[in-house]
Amino acid sequence: MEAVRQGRSPQIWAIALALAVPLSGCQSKGGVSEVLDPAAVAAPAGQNGAASTSPAQASQSLGTGSAKVTMLLPLSASGTSGETGRKMLDGAKLAMTDIGNGLLTLTIEDTKGDSAQAGKLAVQAITTGSKVVIGPTELPAAQHIATLSGSTRPLVLALADNFAGSAGVYAVRLSEADSAAAGAAGLAAKGRKKFVLLVAEGSNASAVEKRVANGLSIYGATLAVTLPYSAGDGGTKAVDQMGSLVDAPDAVIVASGDASPAPVLAALKSKGIPRKAVSVVGTDRWLERPIDPLFEGAYIATLDPGETGPIADRFRTTYNYPADVNVAYAYDMVALTAGIASAVGPDGFSKQTLENPNGFRGSTGLFRFRADGSSQRSMPFYRIEKGALKLVAKSTSGF
Repeated sequence: MEAVRQGRSPQIWAIALALAVPLSGCQSKGGVSEVLDPAAVAAPAGQNGAASTSPAQASQSLGTGSAKVTMLLPLSASGTSGETGRKMLDGAKLAMTDIGNGLLTLTIEDTKGDSAQAGKLAVQAITTGSKVVIGPTELPAAQHIATLSGSTRPLVLALADNFAGSAGVYAVRLSEADSAAAGAAGLAAKGRKKFVLLVAEGSNASAVEKRVANGLSIYGATLAVTLPYSAGDGGTKAVDQMGSLVDAPDAVIVASGDASPAPVLAALKSKGIPRKAVSVVGTDRWLERPIDPLFEGAYIATLDPGETGPIADRFRTTYNYPADVNVAYAYDMVALTAGIASAVGPDGFSKQTLENPNGFRGSTGLFRFRADGSSQRSMPFYRIEKGALKLVAKSTSGF
């Protein structure tokens, strides 16, 4: 394995070796310098922990492999969207350096953070010979791609947040629905049977409810009631309703969406929850803000930050800022695509290959894709104690 011999992480090769195929996952040829355009990675990203804020090129190409892949990123978008896109670009570059150079020709297109532009570029990629499309990050564009028909449509690894997935269009990112379901399942596996879901009103509420209910059913547990709440009253009304609708729940799940869960947790605390007989389950969205004292005692299933270890040091050295989850998602999808190209060849991309039930291990941990386009992740299970995450179980589930 050339990449391993050169001191790069063997983790990237786990993607290729996990494939149930008789071919070797170590067919990369040549050194990195022979196949990667130095101009594409010569300038490191910005200082002080953030990717460069300079707009990237509208289109650039990395690698010389025979498998044509297109990646759609909001490189020149303003604000958080653009910063996320540029971080993902750096993650993709590192994956190309590690494994993809001789296997892929990766064309990166700038969506500018515009859903219409993202949809247009996606259709262009789909109809011009790309074997795989990685992206877009824009939710409306990902949803639009899912409506397109055609047996020759390439596989799409969508990077949009809270995208539910569709046949052949796979949801990459950990969604709040996934995190809530895994957290609830973590307690159900310990014998908790009756759950209540408090979920922020919005288009994502039904997806959260469905995933939680399905996850609980595996363990013989039930979702007794789902109570959507509005940000306006901070969940007070829903918490009051819960007391009259459900007798002695074992746990309350709080899926707060984009808002802080603190108001809902304050309402629960006024009712004496959490307590020994009633636990609180949070989601990964809670962790997008500093841990509040009200989070104390809650359980959360989320990605293991330690999984990025194999790429973290090299990424910081190369780009002068730490790898975050956006870097990791981009790295994993490019590495996965290269791993498949190595294992089964440039024409081996298929639903059967990508939906391998054994899953794949990358810098975001162990994951697999389902036939409906959703993803499943085996995540650590934590309890918040003294303002920090304390590991309860290494994994909420296995597959």
